[in-house]
Amino acid sequence: MAEEQMLDLGADRTLLLVDDDESFVKRLAKAMEKRGFLPETAESVAAGKAMAMARPPAYAVVDLRLEDGNGLDVVEVLRDRRPDCRIVVLTGYGAIATAVAAVKIGATDYLSKPADANEVTHALLSRGETLPQPPDNPMSADRVRWEHIQRVYEMCDRNVSETARRLNMHRRTLQRILAKRSPK
Repeated sequence: MAEEQMLDLGADRTLLLVDDDESFVKRLAKAMEKRGFLPETAESVAAGKAMAMARPPAYAVVDLRLEDGNGLDVVEVLRDRRPDCRIVVLTGYGAIATAVAAVKIGATDYLSKPADANEVTHALLSRGETLPQPPDNPMSADRVRWEHIQRVYEMCDRNVSETARRLNMHRRTLQRILAKRSPK
């Protein structure tokens, strides 16, 4: 199986992994190396951008939230330096609005943590010929509502009053919703 995947990687097997979870990024690097990739790791936005500028890889896996900033900044540098780079954005904070933003600036795919090496490999190598399987546990109606509110809130540059106006909702009600954790 690993040999088949190696053939699919192409001549350039370089892979940049950017994640501030040291143990996760080391495990993923080992697993991806077994699959034929040549991984390099970075644990910050600054390090990821520097590696992307110096040696733009053919593949990249970038965590969305890093201690020193937003992983989408690394995605933008990768896209500028190497337009054909296949980029997967990984995050523990899965939100539809963020997934859309990641894809708009050039990510190939978007995975929520915990994602294993098989899922990451599939996302990196998939060319979009097949439709994804429906989720095993689809979002609840409360979660869909919360996602929509978050998207509008982000579109309004996190302005509560403007978001409340657009959603036709009382400002204090919106503040209470925003203060709570996302529903499952």
